[in-house]
Amino acid sequence: MEEFVRRREVSGVGVVTRRDLAEVQALREEFHAVFTAPDQPTAVTLLNTLLQRTRITPHLAEHDGHPLHVHYFAPGSSVAEHLAADCGVALAHVLVENERDRLRTCAAPDCSHVFVDESRNRSRVYCDSRTCGNRMHVAAYRARRRDAS
Repeated sequence: MEEFVRRREVSGVGVVTRRDLAEVQALREEFHAVFTAPDQPTAVTLLNTLLQRTRITPHLAEHDGHPLHVHYFAPGSSVAEHLAADCGVALAHVLVENERDRLRTCAAPDCSHVFVDESRNRSRVYCDSRTCGNRMHVAAYRARRRDAS
């Protein structure tokens, strides 16, 4: 969890505890449900439920070399509440802008990660082309080679 916070440059986070880890894991499942909802109304209901439990306090911030931007988490928020507020509002904008079709689940059969397809032609199918995408392309290549033999 500490590595995630450091790598993703999640600001305003103090000491990370086991409780934080459990809360973020539960939050991850809630976000996953929004991404995989069968339709827009269900996604909206799930996201609203998540956001209603979050103290959202928008404020402008400029820190750690990042340009001026908006944070939505309340001061003193837990890691989970911080992520719920900032990521929840970002996801709300995706839904409001009628871009739900950009919410994807990785096409690799052994991966259930979700992501927002930001490609121009909406063609992204893997959560990470260097890991899942490369692994799937290598497997397809090897299968073609076996079939050709």
